Amino acid sequence: MGLKLLRTALIALALLGSPLLVVAADSDLLNSVKRNPEKAKAMCRSFRQMNANGRSPFSNPYINQVAASEKLSFQDAEILMTYIVGMHCADVR
Repeated sequence: MGLKLLRTALIALALLGSPLLVVAADSDLLNSVKRNPEKAKAMCRSFRQMNANGRSPFSNPYINQVAASEKLSFQDAEILMTYIVGMHCADVR
């Protein structure tokens, strides 16, 4: 039951965030990982490790952590993470 709810929430987030991703697609925000796929792969490893420990990288505390480490707003960190998961590690939940 919990995984279905999480899956539904992630799909809803993706659908609601899609217009934002289109706007951000050509921005420096996403270009940073387009130019540096190793950065995206490293973040995917971190996301997978969180999943292995029963945690989600899409939790507010973790998004805040990514925002602080990348010097981004919460919303930009969320967009970046969604893009990375979609492009590099679709198995992350």
